[in-house]
Amino acid sequence: MHLLLIEDDLDLGADLQRALAGHGLTSEWVRGVHHARTLTDDRDTLPYACVLLDLGLPDGDGLALLRTWRRDGFALPVIVLTARDGVASRVDGLDAGADDYVVKPAAPEEVASRVRAVTRRAAGQASAVWSVGRLHVDTRRREVRADGFVVPLSPKEFLIVAELARHPGEVVAKHRLTRALAPLGEPLELSALEWHIHNLRRKLGDDCIRTVRGVGYGLGE
Repeated sequence: MHLLLIEDDLDLGADLQRALAGHGLTSEWVRGVHHARTLTDDRDTLPYACVLLDLGLPDGDGLALLRTWRRDGFALPVIVLTARDGVASRVDGLDAGADDYVVKPAAPEEVASRVRAVTRRAAGQASAVWSVGRLHVDTRRREVRADGFVVPLSPKEFLIVAELARHPGEVVAKHRLTRALAPLGEPLELSALEWHIHNLRRKLGDDCIRTVRGVGYGLGE
């Protein structure tokens, strides 16, 4: 899972990014409002599953950024991660549209758990095991079961299934999938994505992944 981390403190940002990677969460780290806006302007190609947002930023207020995002229909889960621990600050953050509010310092394992929780809720799932049709996607174990049996998948194959499972009933655009598969580098070639989809159908069954020509892929019917 790939995150957008917005944190101005150099030491804290580096430590948190490194610690979250140990929990299977990659991230793109920026230190200000302007850079965050630039990265989230194109909503159709966002590679992020969740945003971790500090409030006290050098070029603006994180809370104002959050309000602007929600006003503009930005639906990505956002966790406020801040040193502001007052009740009024928590209420303001949640009322502005935050999905969760975490006071620093926070243990990385707690932050990772909260990320899994908000992304699970956003996907309409009740636990760490996401059920879509006959597939069960365990986001903690990074494991996929089909009809109750574990299916051996490569890391990229798992990422494809997990990304599709985050959008149940929807079609995920090809360019969004290629970006999600290589969040820290150049997007995957479309031919490589199609090869992975071919392999997934062979392993999971032809009916598990549907193609909408010219658009992308979805799970199940």
